[in-house]
Amino acid sequence: MARDVSPITAGLRCRCPACGEGPVFKSYLGLAPYCTACGADFSKADSGDGPAFFVMFLLGILIMPPVLLVQAVFQPPFWVHLILWTPVIIVLALILLRPFKSLMFALQWKNHAEEAQWSDKDGEGQ
Repeated sequence: MARDVSPITAGLRCRCPACGEGPVFKSYLGLAPYCTACGADFSKADSGDGPAFFVMFLLGILIMPPVLLVQAVFQPPFWVHLILWTPVIIVLALILLRPFKSLMFALQWKNHAEEAQWSDKDGEGQ
């Protein structure tokens, strides 16, 4: 009997969306070709720019209130903001990008999402 794995849990833990056990990544952001635990084929995985978009969007929401608060309270020059917030944004982006990429892949897996295929009137692909 196949185990029902939550794509949210598997994605955020960077685990296989099929079994929830094997790792999804072979390197920092490089997906493994298959699951080492269950053998699921990851070759069709392509999350595209989705993870980067969602991480940038989330970071914009999380970073702007503290930036505005620091500006309102201390009124520092521009270079202080640059020195203060650049490392914060880079570190948070590096921390969040991997689980977001895994989450997007797990959601694609769960919903059987694939690249769109164009077909002619006969139903054959080009």
